[in-house]
Amino acid sequence: EIHKKYLEAGTDIIETNTFNGNSISQNDYLMEDEVYNINYQSAKIAKNLCIEYTEKNPNKPRFVAGAVGPTNKTLSLSPDVDNPMFRSITWDELVISYKEQINALIDGGIDIILIETIFDTLNAKAAIYATYEILTHKNLDLPIFISGTITDASGRTLSGQLTEAFYVSIFHCNPFCVGLNCALGADILLPYIKRLSNIASCYVHAYPNAGLPNTMGEYDETPIVMSQKISEYIQGRHVNIIGGCCGTTPEH
Repeated sequence: EIHKKYLEAGTDIIETNTFNGNSISQNDYLMEDEVYNINYQSAKIAKNLCIEYTEKNPNKPRFVAGAVGPTNKTLSLSPDVDNPMFRSITWDELVISYKEQINALIDGGIDIILIETIFDTLNAKAAIYATYEILTHKNLDLPIFISGTITDASGRTLSGQLTEAFYVSIFHCNPFCVGLNCALGADILLPYIKRLSNIASCYVHAYPNAGLPNTMGEYDETPIVMSQKISEYIQGRHVNIIGGCCGTTPEH
């Protein structure tokens, strides 16, 4: 029903409901054994609807992006303040987890692999590595979207990279599109999108939040207000693809 609402509103790309659909995150719920099914079925539901809406209007094809989130562990930072060398996850463990998720998403019929909301570029590199392992094994070529997250007004990711450094760290994977999402509203995110647009040799996307959350953790920015801010992205030719993250609705 959620997918339908966005498709009815005119979206070109919908995401699978798989942001936390990896074994590392699902370990919190003792649901690691359900990871393949979660991703496969989520992809299948979204893909079937995209096929349905594309058949209704062949001039407006719809696509499914398989959402690959960052997990709840980080390779770059220690969660133990008394031991900077400690890591709660290894590279190999991340790669195995990502491969399981990405394999199921592809089996479910996704059109795009979206490695998103990246707060740790090393995690993203593990996801990229896993993606190419799976694509090579399946003899497939799917577009890869890479989407980082600026965590605060410093303009850095959580693992400490500025926008330019983030791009340099991931462009080797030849992404179809690179961009930023989440954490910030459209107005605050715009300067970083401009910097990315100035250096990127691929397409650029942005899907900001509906402003910043209020004291109750909810988002108050209306579709009209957000669209006014988004218009600067379009008029300035800073992006090729635009969307919405936290707090955005089909109306947005």
